[in-house]
Order: sequence, then C-alpha cells, then structure tokens
Amino acid sequence: MRLLALLALAPLPMAAALPEGDAACAACHATETTHHRATPMAQALEKVETSAILKNHPTLTYQEGAYRSSIARRQDSSILTVTDGKDTLTVPLRWAFGRGQAGQTYVFEYQGALYESRLSFYNALGTLDLTMGAQNTRPQTIVQAAGRRIYALEERECFGCHSNGAVRGGQLHMESLIPGVGCSSCHGAVEQHVEAVRAGDVKAAQLPHLGALSAEDVSELCGRCHRTWSQIALGGPRNVNNVRFQPYRLTNSKCYDAADARIRCTACHDPHGTLDTTLADYDAKCAACHSAALHTKVCSVGKSNCAGCHMPKVDLPGAHAQFTDHQIRVARAGDPYPN
Repeated sequence: MRLLALLALAPLPMAAALPEGDAACAACHATETTHHRATPMAQALEKVETSAILKNHPTLTYQEGAYRSSIARRQDSSILTVTDGKDTLTVPLRWAFGRGQAGQTYVFEYQGALYESRLSFYNALGTLDLTMGAQNTRPQTIVQAAGRRIYALEERECFGCHSNGAVRGGQLHMESLIPGVGCSSCHGAVEQHVEAVRAGDVKAAQLPHLGALSAEDVSELCGRCHRTWSQIALGGPRNVNNVRFQPYRLTNSKCYDAADARIRCTACHDPHGTLDTTLADYDAKCAACHSAALHTKVCSVGKSNCAGCHMPKVDLPGAHAQFTDHQIRVARAGDPYPN
C-alpha cells in the first residue's frame, strides 16, 4: 500500500504527551513509553492541523498538465485546491501520514469517501511531487487529479498500521483512533493488562513475552505493517520497489536463520527508541555471528562499518530518498538488485 511507503518526514519534534492508552503503561514502563514517543513510529500519523511540515510550508503548489494543485494553510486547516481553469475542487485535508525522512502523504474526505492525496511533500525537494504509485497514472478528472479513493480494506491497513485503536473486530473505528503506533500495536490488549494489574490478577495480567520470540516470529510481528516474507513473495512488488519491506529482504539473506535470535529485527533495532544511523554502532551486532572467536566467516576487506557495504542504501524511484537494503550480502558495485 502506498501510504506505508512514506514512513514520514522532517526533523522529529520534542516528544509528545502520551496518548490515553499509553499513559497507563507509563506508570510501570516510564522509560520505554517516554522514549517511544520520540520515534517516527509513534508519530506515523497526525491530524493535519498539527503537521509541522504544513505549518512551515503554508503555500505549496504543483502543476500537472492542465491541473494546478495547491495546499494552502488557513488558520489550523490546510486546504487542497485543484483546478483546470474551468472547474475547481476544494477540500480540507484531514490526516497527515509520515514524520520521518522520506515524505508526508495526506488523506482527505470527498463525498463521504476517503482519498489518498495524489501529491505528497518530500523533504529532499522541499515541496510537492507525485505520491509513490501515482507516477504511472494520468488523471482524467479533477477528482483523480486531487487523489485516489481508498476503499475499506486499505482504510483498515493504513490507519491500522499508522495509529492505535483504529481497528477492532476487523472494522475501522475512527472515533477511537489515537494517531501513531502505540503500545497496543505490538503488545496487544494493554487496556485489559492494566486493569488486571490494578486488580492484582497476575495470571490475567500477563501479555505475550515479545523478547522471547524467534527471528521468524519477530519478522511476522513487524511484518504486520512492514510486510512479511510471504506477502511480498506471493504478491510483490518485485525489483527495487520491495527494498522498503525489511522483513522480506532480511529473510532473503544467506545468513538468515528463522530460529536464531541474533538475526531478529530487534537484535539491531530498539522498537522503543529512535533509529540509530551510526554505522559503527551495528558492528557488534554483526560480530555476534561473524567473528574469529566463533570460527565463522569474517570479512576480509573491512573491519568496521559492516552495514555500509553489506546492507547498501538503495534509491527508491519516486521516493526521493534512499532505503537501507536489509538483504545482507556481499554487494559489489554494478551488481544488479537481487529480486
């Protein structure tokens, strides 16, 4: 789904106040919840009125053939206007998806249906460009020039992965939506857990121990939003377009072992913390498997910054950003992208 490709934009702001559901968790897990609020995941979705990007760029424009689009800030709202010189469509944007390093995509409502904006904001450009996936289409109407309709399944996927409490019983409940990924997104029914703890019911209070999961189980857990191996293997996309689906790429690595905790997503990434972008910090993770002491193969070329060579960054067409390829391998200059 296109929205999931844009995991966000712009420098992260100060950690926001904890939402209602996570605030209860903070009573016992203050460090984890506080750190998590500053992560891109926790800020993967926001209401348009709080979007720092739109506040800092009060007027944005884009020309596509006969259609001229603009996003203009009006008090606490951002208004999308599309015109072809004859007809004009004007709608308020409602939701902003993304707060990381790639782009920010918007959702608006038109005639009772939700639409993904045809245009997204990209940090690398400092302005608007076509949302990923829109490059291969041409709008035939003014509505198509504004955005692409999102249907029920995609609504659940989009809001389910970018927010807390939006999906219950397989249905989307916008009234209970809490923007951003929160505790229950990974840990499950935290409300019942908190109630059981307060009632002193230790058995009922137990949540799944995620730290004990195997590499495969963690990939399946993270893959709920980042895509599992089976999802991409069966349905694509192929070639460089799948670089952003980390569980799929990691599973394709020669060194992947479904039962080995040293190759889990969480072996390198703290789900409660911000992304560490210092390559040298990952060397110890590589050495946990590849070291002379363990009598395993050690790189004969480099002694540090392993991920820089063996997990190369790849340009994703249309994203105006590079993504780290999690298919660990010997990557040589000029080699074709593997799958």
